[in-house]
Amino acid sequence: MTPNETQSPLDAARKLAPMVRSCADETEAERELPRPLFEALADAGFFHLAVPRSLGGGELDLPTYIQVIEELGKADASTAWAINQGAIFATYAARMPPAAARAIWIDTPRAVVANTPGATAKALVVPGGYRVTGRQGFSTGCRHAAWQASHAQVFENGQLRLLPDGQPETRYLFVPVAEAELLDTWHVRGMRGTGTHHFAVHDVFVPAEHSVHSVSAPLLEEGPLYRIPRTLGFASGDGTIALAVARACIDTFAELAGAKTPRATPTLLREQATVQLTVGRAEADVRSGHAFLMEAVREIWAAAVAGTVTLDHRAALRLAATHAIRLAVQTVEALYHAAGATAVYESHLLQRHFQDIHVISQHLQGRLSHYELVARHWLGLPIEQTRL
Repeated sequence: MTPNETQSPLDAARKLAPMVRSCADETEAERELPRPLFEALADAGFFHLAVPRSLGGGELDLPTYIQVIEELGKADASTAWAINQGAIFATYAARMPPAAARAIWIDTPRAVVANTPGATAKALVVPGGYRVTGRQGFSTGCRHAAWQASHAQVFENGQLRLLPDGQPETRYLFVPVAEAELLDTWHVRGMRGTGTHHFAVHDVFVPAEHSVHSVSAPLLEEGPLYRIPRTLGFASGDGTIALAVARACIDTFAELAGAKTPRATPTLLREQATVQLTVGRAEADVRSGHAFLMEAVREIWAAAVAGTVTLDHRAALRLAATHAIRLAVQTVEALYHAAGATAVYESHLLQRHFQDIHVISQHLQGRLSHYELVARHWLGLPIEQTRL
């Protein structure tokens, strides 16, 4: 089912946000989405928002998609992150034969595909498909997934198979989760509920139709969503979640500031000039970061609809998403310090916001080198275009 069958995705997100918020402590403690929450999110269609409509998915426009992610992210960052990772990876369905894509994302009840970024596995060509082996990392949501997308280099007759441009061929190979070994590795301080564990596959046979070129697979669907590089789909969601954490942090701090009188001071926290300055700057940073990100998303979406996405559009979105993450870090850090010792306790939401934003900032999408990358492009210098 998709949200469009009964209500808009944004309305569905607003309706489920209280449940997401009420489950946040359990999500954090269990390092995965509680089963009732996962089922509610899956039944609402959130993990299929980017699956082609022709297959039964939502194929949601990117500006609306990030509003959905924002609503969920304000309730719990880990939940929104798990959805973003599953939903954007599902754009691979637009590059697979319809029957195979439908078998993976639609025919399996509540189907989510967990993946891994690095092609660290090895896929041996055998009659009818591949045999894949490898230990792989950073597989968000693998405990609620139906499939593991093992990312592998392809070997044939003992040799690494090359693409026409001389680069190694890499593929995602879709393995039923029961045939993968999930490894308990996600022991972290922030974003615990994403359940971003490692996994391993051991000589598993994967039919050829259950695989897809990870870099060079041509589009079989022509919708504008699939004309936007996948990495920027991930970046849009990641930047949105970071800003949602910052927004939630401002709200949490405002409650504290109206109730706490710091030791050795005569007034409430909110009455201190330095606190007022911190909150004013935080509000300006979050609003400006949000405005820039929404502007870049809307511009690339309009270009995708027109079939005219350029490197300038891609550079602007890369910059906006990176800047959103960095502004969010700056905001959360400032409010954390202003809160004093109250914020150091695990039981206080400010501590969770602090830990979550510092895990988000370590992700590829938040790298400071993206500023340099975009600047080189705008200065007319050569760049590695795949990073945009």
